[in-house]
Amino acid sequence: CSDLRKQIKNLEDKARSLMTNERFSGEQAFNNQHSEMKANIMLTVRHLEDARMRVGKILQYSADGISILDK
Repeated sequence: CSDLRKQIKNLEDKARSLMTNERFSGEQAFNNQHSEMKANIMLTVRHLEDARMRVGKILQYSADGISILDK
């Protein structure tokens, strides 16, 4: 689970870096193209954050069941 969390974090960071892609400095093929792309990038990031947190919950409950934040 720890390795999986690291892999998900890596994907999350890569997805977040798409927000600064050079594509956004170019012309749009249609109105709101870039804003739609950025909105979907952020949805991707949020889902990856959630997946990473849920894998963390697997780790939490496979041990003592106490959140790292409560320790």
